[in-house]
Amino acid sequence: MIVGIGVDLVDIARFERTIERTPRLIERLFSGSERTLKPHSLAARYAAKEALIKALGGSDGVHWTEIEVASEASGRPRFMLTGSTAAVIARRGITAVHLSLSHDAGLATAYVIAESVTAAAGDEP
Repeated sequence: MIVGIGVDLVDIARFERTIERTPRLIERLFSGSERTLKPHSLAARYAAKEALIKALGGSDGVHWTEIEVASEASGRPRFMLTGSTAAVIARRGITAVHLSLSHDAGLATAYVIAESVTAAAGDEP
């Protein structure tokens, strides 16, 4: 059952200007392995993290550096969640998180679907 959907769109040039003005944002927003990526890839990962937070319905207990976007051998993006962020996901009964990323024409976008095996409290059967 789908328990949340999130989408985010990032203007890559604006994102680049922001991290140039405030370089410490990279440390606050990205894991060590993500920090080596080019700005357009960071913008897409930022969009992914924002979309995940939207799919979760908020950021309580979620920490940016505990959300890493990695690529499978095929190139398919996936979340690697750790710490309290992974605990929040588990506590909410989320069993799968699907992620799609794209960047083109100066924009980066991400789409996230969070699923649970069981219905959320208050949902109809």
